[in-house]
Amino acid sequence: MCSLRLLLVAALVAAAIASTHHCTGDCRTADQNARMNKVMLMKEKQHLVCVEAGLCPTVVPSIASGRVVCKDGEAAGYECKGMDLMSFTSLAAMGTSRDASDIWGWTDPLTRKEIAIVGVEDGTSFVDVTDAENPVVLGFMKATKNRRIIWHDIKVYKNHAFVVSEIMDHGMQVFDLTRLRSVRGVAVREVDTSEGVAAVPQFEPDTVYTEFGSSHNIVINEETGFAYSVGTRTCNSGLHMVDISDPKNPEFAGCFADDGYVHDAQCVVYRGPDERFAGQELCFCYNEDTLTIVNVNDKLNPTYVARKGYAGSQYTHQGWLNEDQSFLLLNDELDEVENANHHTRSMVWNVTDLTRPELTQSFYSEETVIDHNLYIHNNIAYESNYCGGLRMLDVHDMTQPLTEIAYFDVAPDCSTPLFQGSWSVYPYFESGNIIVSSIERGLFVVRPTGQ
Repeated sequence: MCSLRLLLVAALVAAAIASTHHCTGDCRTADQNARMNKVMLMKEKQHLVCVEAGLCPTVVPSIASGRVVCKDGEAAGYECKGMDLMSFTSLAAMGTSRDASDIWGWTDPLTRKEIAIVGVEDGTSFVDVTDAENPVVLGFMKATKNRRIIWHDIKVYKNHAFVVSEIMDHGMQVFDLTRLRSVRGVAVREVDTSEGVAAVPQFEPDTVYTEFGSSHNIVINEETGFAYSVGTRTCNSGLHMVDISDPKNPEFAGCFADDGYVHDAQCVVYRGPDERFAGQELCFCYNEDTLTIVNVNDKLNPTYVARKGYAGSQYTHQGWLNEDQSFLLLNDELDEVENANHHTRSMVWNVTDLTRPELTQSFYSEETVIDHNLYIHNNIAYESNYCGGLRMLDVHDMTQPLTEIAYFDVAPDCSTPLFQGSWSVYPYFESGNIIVSSIERGLFVVRPTGQ
């Protein structure tokens, strides 16, 4: 009788667990032919060489002694043009002995404080950069099961941070950012890293969404309350859609699996010139070898809008729409490595007709470095270009040739097509301060000269 009861309880528990997971059957498959498998091996090999050379991480002291103006092309030892250094927070000061990756930001709607959220190999660091010249480290949230890998990505919605990682069983951590209001933190000026990593407050996530394990990136449409996890081992590595309207209770919403691996995306409520799609929720996906546009208005029945490749593609990585959604800027992570022209290439696409996107021109930088993440804000493209650091392009008229207007090179130790230097940038703080993550060094806060 006892054994029967135990079996019944086990069956009920299994049924309860199964009932909370809606990504089942074909949803639980990955794109086995994804090019990312090769790219990750390349990056891990380079990273190991960097570690063995003692450069990953690169141990340098924090800088929090006041604004350093860019003068004669240099600020505190970093090459620059039109950008001042407000502060630099080292990895050790942020509470880690490991390298950094993605970065995002949060502005507290109550206090207007500006918080940098930095992904690192072993977790996520939270830094108050409201006083950009005197940042305060608020705390650290460890990765699931204290595991480590370089890829951690973050986005924010409704005062919650959503964190994903390439760690196999990481899931999506959800952290209520309003918890930071009661944290005093440690001013970077006062942090002692003489004996290694600083002691900073430790946090646990509020919940973890587990319908996928690893994920390469996360995309959030703040207007609709949906998250799109990409590069998972579900949904054929395509768009894994999650309803996060109730942030602490995320629910699986659907898949787009028809085009295989999605590396990154931008999902928006469309207000561009193509009236056929007015008001529809569209995802502009960067799918390793194509720009793929998907209508995700119906989460259970997403549909193709367009799929377009381009000459010289090696790894279609990421991109961003301009302000009126008529053009986008796209980067390819491997064209500087594999193609004959090693100069950084930023590709301008005309998307006024969503069913027929067209590559219209390319901007080639003077730098021979790999491009990574880019974002457009107020008609300026902010590019985090690995060994080239932060690069800023004027994109107010994308029918005309683009020009570079400013830069801040956070990677003084490299200037070649390597996966080192700047990982990402967040340019959306109302203050005008811009936060940049350096893989080997930590968190930079920069600001246009004269502002």
